[in-house]
Amino acid sequence: MGSFSIWHWLIVLVIVMLVFGTKKLRNIGEDLGGAVKGFKEGMKEGDKDAAKPISPDQQLDGKTIDAEAKVKEKV
Repeated sequence: MGSFSIWHWLIVLVIVMLVFGTKKLRNIGEDLGGAVKGFKEGMKEGDKDAAKPISPDQQLDGKTIDAEAKVKEKV
């Protein structure tokens, strides 16, 4: 009783296909696949950027910036 048989899953699949339709399910699958692919590409680009050394032009030149933060009060 704890696990479902293959027949239960086939009935659920048929009901889902009847409710949503195959075209809508295909579109959802394509969108999900594109999102996963974009996420993987973004992770690869992030790894490349992290491994790239910082050039001396991008480094700070040793100057200290002194600033004071003020909070605006909402009226």
